[in-house]
This record gives sequence, C-alpha cells and structure tokens, in this order.
Amino acid sequence: MGLGAAALPILGFTGGAGALTAERRVRLRALGIVIGDLQPGEHNAITDVVGVKVGHVTLIKGEGPLVEGEGPVRTGVTAILPHGGDLSRSPVFAADFTLNGNGELTGMGAVRRTGLLGAPVFFTNTSSVGAVYDGAMGWMLEQNPDLFKGGLHPEPAVGETWAEFLHDTTGRHVRPEHAVEAINAASGGPVAEGCVGGGTGMRAYGFKAGIGSASRKVPCGDQVYTVGTLVQANFGRRPQLRVDGVPVGREITDLMEERGGKTKSMLAVVATDAPLIPSQLRRVCKRVALGMARTGAISTPGSGDLVLAFTNGNRLQADETPAAHSVGMLTDRCLSSLYKGVVEATEEAILNSLTMADTMVGRDGNTIHALPLYRLVEVMRAHGRLK
Repeated sequence: MGLGAAALPILGFTGGAGALTAERRVRLRALGIVIGDLQPGEHNAITDVVGVKVGHVTLIKGEGPLVEGEGPVRTGVTAILPHGGDLSRSPVFAADFTLNGNGELTGMGAVRRTGLLGAPVFFTNTSSVGAVYDGAMGWMLEQNPDLFKGGLHPEPAVGETWAEFLHDTTGRHVRPEHAVEAINAASGGPVAEGCVGGGTGMRAYGFKAGIGSASRKVPCGDQVYTVGTLVQANFGRRPQLRVDGVPVGREITDLMEERGGKTKSMLAVVATDAPLIPSQLRRVCKRVALGMARTGAISTPGSGDLVLAFTNGNRLQADETPAAHSVGMLTDRCLSSLYKGVVEATEEAILNSLTMADTMVGRDGNTIHALPLYRLVEVMRAHGRLK
C-alpha cells in the first residue's frame, strides 16, 4: 500500500529522475496530490464502508511469443463482497448504470428486476466471465443449497475488460476455482491496487493501470456516511489524461505502449452505508461518469463503461420472508454531498490505479510502462498543485 504524505521528504521527490525507482509505487496522496476537499476514510478504500471485503487472485506466468492456450498469462480475478454474511439470504439494495455498453456485467437482470444484489461482484478479463460465473455460482450453492427455492434468484455479477495486449485471451486461463479463491481471500482494510486481480493486464491513458480504490466521508446533518469506489481502469488515450485538472498526458508524451494497441473500458463498484433505495443508487451510479471525466475520459464507442452501486444501509433478511420490509431513505438534501463523494472517490481511485501499477511486459514482448511518479510530481509542482 501507499505511504502517507509525511513520507515525501524520505522518498526524496525533489531529487529529480533518480528520486523514485520503479519498484517504489505509492498512492496518489503519498505524492502530495489531493483530490477534492472531502475527507477519505481510514484506508481511503471501498472497504471503509463497514462490512465490505475485497480479494484478489493474480495470475502471471510465462514470457515471450504468444502460444494460445499456454500463455503468457497476465490476468486474474477480483472479488467484492458487500458484507461477510450470506448475500443470498441477506441481500442489499443495488442498481447499475451503463455509460457505454461494449462490455459485460452479468446478473444485472436480477438487480434491475428486484433492486437487490444477493451475490458477490467480480472483475476479470473478457474471456473469463463464464469461468468466474461458474465458480461463483458453485460457491453460492454451497453456502445456500436452497438458493433457487425462494423468491429471490440471485446471480453473480461478473464484469470484464480487455487484456489482449499483454495476455493470452484465447487461452482462458482463469478457472472456476480462482473465483472461489478470490472470495476466500477477501478481507477488509487496505486494498491491493495496480497490477492485481482482474486489473493485472489493464492500462489507462497509455500507462499501466488496473485496480484502484478510494473513499470519502460524507456529512449529512449530525450523521456522517461513507462512500467508496473500486475501479478496474482500462481506458483513455495519453493526451486526455488529467490529474486534478492538470493536463499531465500532454506533458509526459513518451513511454508509450511498445508495439501499439488499443485501450477501452472501465468497471466500477460503488459502496455506501447511506440508506438509499434502488432509484437513488442508480443516480449514484451516474456520478461515476463525472469522476471518469475529471481524469479525461470521454467513453468511446468501443468502451464497456459499467457501474454497479450498493448500500449496506439497507440490508434485508430475505430468509425471514416477512410480508413487508421497513427501510430508510436518505433525503435529497443530503444526496448532493453523497454525489460529490462518489465523484471525488472515483477520480482518485482511477489515479491510484495508475500510481500503484508497475511496468509490465506481456505476450510477444508487448510492454506497458508505469506512470513515472517523479515526473508526475514535477508536472504537478509546476502547476502549483502539490499539497
């Protein structure tokens, strides 16, 4: 995980090109770059929402020319659990939003029909959706053998982005058991970012990227709610990249992907403990697009920009089969602050995915370079944006 802002003098960011090696990746705030003015949670991650857990399985194997079915392999699975209980028996309110639909996020039919999420959420690469779904469904049936006997028939939510530039996509190296491993690895606390889990083979704005997360504390009267995001970033062209409004992509124009390639798509999960109903959660989902835009994204026709939001503030006990549920609903006067939290957390999560990812070489020697942190700091200092 990243170091605190107080570590800046130790890392020596004022020392030019040699001040930071490729191995010493840190989160955005450790560089003195602060997004927005709301305060983050303890870990500045989606797991700051009480009960939320995240787990990764990372698959990196082989090098050299592509041999379909053998590798090289640069992929994995990321699992997000809304809480540690049996989701099929205790679902949470949820909603989704498609900014651009050239991608897949399974299980949304059930979410749209019922307004409930009763299964884990997963991120992976394009050809592995079926394997992850299969593994997750098997795990869910083990947890609840009566899964399909009740009124709610939940399905795993499995999202994908395209890792072909580094990865043997045709080989389908993710197996059902990897989804179960990611669930079993899920925990609260700090979230691993960058080249991990489903984000292993991904890139953004011509730099290596992958998984990123951030959170915000949102005041509402005498209450303070938490909202957190987790993204799998795989989109954007270099000239578009902006960091806190600074056109960084126009100032760092080298270190482009070797051998070319295209970048597209982003997955995002938003979690909160604010008491929201599905129609409000759908509005929350849409604010992810504003966070993306603040980093420079335009959501191209080939993008799969897909968002799922859920709240632990309304958690049902479906196994009790009551005639009616009593739920809370946040008033509109507090929604603006919540929206602001989503925008800030999404922007920072995307940037964390960049600052935490290492340079990676994949199939056929294809290379995606890491964002050079010392140069990012120099650009931000020149624009007066370091805290």
